[in-house]
Amino acid sequence: MKPALFQLLLVFAAGGIASPLPSVEELVSRQYGGGTENDVTNQAPCKPLTVIFARGTSEGGNVGSVAGPPFFKALDSALPNQVNVQGVAYAATWNGAFSGGDAAGSQTMASLVGQAVSQCPSTQIVLSGYSQGGQLVHNAAKKLSADLTSKVSSVVIFGDPYNGQAVGSIPSSKVDEICASGDSICSRGGSSGGGGGAGGSGHLSYGNYASQAAAFVKSKFSG
Repeated sequence: MKPALFQLLLVFAAGGIASPLPSVEELVSRQYGGGTENDVTNQAPCKPLTVIFARGTSEGGNVGSVAGPPFFKALDSALPNQVNVQGVAYAATWNGAFSGGDAAGSQTMASLVGQAVSQCPSTQIVLSGYSQGGQLVHNAAKKLSADLTSKVSSVVIFGDPYNGQAVGSIPSSKVDEICASGDSICSRGGSSGGGGGAGGSGHLSYGNYASQAAAFVKSKFSG
């Protein structure tokens, strides 16, 4: 246990406070450093906001490391203890990227939206992805029913190969396309591409845009 957390728990115990101790999650921000997030599939307690995130080509886990974890941390800071995160488990291969986004992964992403809403009917959905994961966002959005589409409060895509294209029938006012300077993957728009080193150094810089992305999501959240 972290020293600061231990000291804080001692303060609560010594003070004889009648109310229950806050949970560890309420006292310590989530770290989001493991590369895998499964709040939906693990049926975690419902939160007002649920992020469904698709990583880029060749990234590890189900949320990767370039864009996802920095974004989740910034969002957790902006909306403390109000966010669940679910990564999309898919192959994330180059073949998928060059074919317009892994088809099975796209279906999985759409299904996760349905599962999240079924488990937590009041949650608001954030669709998000990086690089090929952005392709999955576009593909998954097209598969959502009108009812599920209405549950999407915002969309954030980092380094999107389909930058500039509509995201299903989700209003453009709910979509934040973040394309870094020097990223040829999203700057050319409408083409296919993947994660990893393709696209130049700009394509690996999306951790720098985490706060911008979190602020956009917060602005669309009606909590």
